[in-house]
Amino acid sequence: MREPHVPASKLTMTPHPLDNPVWASLQSRHAHLARMSDGVGRYPADVAPFVAIDPAASRVADNLAELLDPGETVLFVGATPSLSSGWSVKGPVPIAQMICDSRIASGPGPEIVELSGARVSDMLALTALVYPHYFRPRTIEMGRYLGIYEGDQLIAMAGERMGMDDFQEISAVCTHPDFTGRGLARRLVAALNNAALDQGRMPFLHVSHENARAMALYERLGYRHRIDIPLLSVRRLADSD
Repeated sequence: MREPHVPASKLTMTPHPLDNPVWASLQSRHAHLARMSDGVGRYPADVAPFVAIDPAASRVADNLAELLDPGETVLFVGATPSLSSGWSVKGPVPIAQMICDSRIASGPGPEIVELSGARVSDMLALTALVYPHYFRPRTIEMGRYLGIYEGDQLIAMAGERMGMDDFQEISAVCTHPDFTGRGLARRLVAALNNAALDQGRMPFLHVSHENARAMALYERLGYRHRIDIPLLSVRRLADSD
């Protein structure tokens, strides 16, 4: 599967949805989760820490303040705003955005189970250990999540996060430190990757350049670097307007 064709006449007019993926997701498959304020959008705090802007929006700081509690920290992935002294800003830091247009082979291995709401406590325990800050009590509402158990313990998981009509992000790929080296992450990513392709949607993911091990895994699976995309952390100060 290749990226959907964009006519040459529209290349300068239509931004690529993956260049501002949080905004694109909130405008499409996650519109039911979006909290909006005139060109600014966010996920509820118990779903995900992500916020986004329409690059053409004005009065971004005022509209962003309407969506955040004093002292709350959120993350931009993609288009970033200019903010006043009423905000604490860290970054932006470039992270790698990777895409895959081919199926991933997956041989026999341990059973993969669907992770429902009844398993959220297991998911929170695992992500708190190896994937902190990003996974929240309602993150599971963003898409489909899969896991592998050893007895009653969840030892590996992965799932779907941002999503648009033609693209699906794979995220929360994590394995308990006591169970690495067994190919569990590959097995889970393959299942989600191939399902997205079967639905006509290109899988993508984001990974820190500092996480060389994860990047190497994704490259072995067939993912390739698309762009570096900015990650910006923003905290609304207690006395900001």
